Amino acid sequence: MRNGELSDGVSQADSVRFTLLRRGIAGFSALAPGNGLDFGGGYIMIEPSPMKTLLDQLKQYTTVVADTGDFRQMEEYAPQDATTNPSLILSAAKVPEYRPILEKVVQDMRGSSLTGSSLAAELMNRVIVAFGLEILKRVPGRVSSEVDARLSFDTSSTIDKAHDLIRLYEQAGVDRERVLIKIASTWEGICAARELEKEGIHCNLTLLFSLVQAVACAEAGVRLISPFVGRILDWFSKNTAEHYTAQTDPGVQSVRAIYHYYKKFDYPVQIMGASFRNVGEILALAGCDFLTISPALLSELASVQGEVHCELTPAAAQNMDIAKVQADERNFRFLLNEDAMATEKTAEGIRRFSADIRKLEALLLDMHVSA
Repeated sequence: MRNGELSDGVSQADSVRFTLLRRGIAGFSALAPGNGLDFGGGYIMIEPSPMKTLLDQLKQYTTVVADTGDFRQMEEYAPQDATTNPSLILSAAKVPEYRPILEKVVQDMRGSSLTGSSLAAELMNRVIVAFGLEILKRVPGRVSSEVDARLSFDTSSTIDKAHDLIRLYEQAGVDRERVLIKIASTWEGICAARELEKEGIHCNLTLLFSLVQAVACAEAGVRLISPFVGRILDWFSKNTAEHYTAQTDPGVQSVRAIYHYYKKFDYPVQIMGASFRNVGEILALAGCDFLTISPALLSELASVQGEVHCELTPAAAQNMDIAKVQADERNFRFLLNEDAMATEKTAEGIRRFSADIRKLEALLLDMHVSA
């Protein structure tokens, strides 16, 4: 190779990225066309510049959140925030190295005068917060801690449970700004979130499968919503004969519709896509405010190199023709009932979380008796 030229061995089709360093000039990157470039003399060193992973590039457009109760995986992928739910905590509780967290909670409750359901509820509160405290040691942002799903149709009890969780966090020295209270997106849950937000207790509305649920959350002034992607795809895959790509995926389309609605009408609510089935769904939502991603998919994103393009922007939404949706109680209940997928998946999610809560409570009560 002659001084000042790129090697002729690099073809136009390769589009190989090089880092060019010239004496006295700061380094910069360029795509080598293979035609030879003359920089007017001086020494040039040519080195391949490593391409970024899909995860690195995704983080340029979207805040990545870890959807796990496994602390080791949080440390590996360095997310901004983390989300948990009863199912994730139940899974983590079965891992031997996390057993001491449960044991300490049970030990601290020895001698308590509480019995039965009251004891089970307090043990659950403390375990949820104990996991949350460990998570907050590993992420710089927030943790989402979920209210008992069995309270999804009880506004006042949901508010009381949120107060219990925030009290335990604050007793441990954690500012409430670092905690999001996860609540199911039922009408009663949204009403509870409205009141909690007025108190400065921020909420993450989960089990959200429809635009009317998202609109009601926005009008309630919640901090963040978690529209589910993969579970919507599951329903349509089961109930239709369609084959979906990342772009036509009904879960992706649902989150895009919510994103466009919020940005069109200037709602400040943060949108966090959740429940992904594949990397394609994730990349199709690049640009969404937040995406909460399982460790398996984080690993895949971190191990693959390629280009990620921003799919969602507020500016594009502003130019769309979008009709306003009325989300008062009557219209909320009617439109949700009209949407078979959203009705079924919301109910199914509540049932599943409730079942895992019962399993976790039974485990904790057994440990308490044996302590």
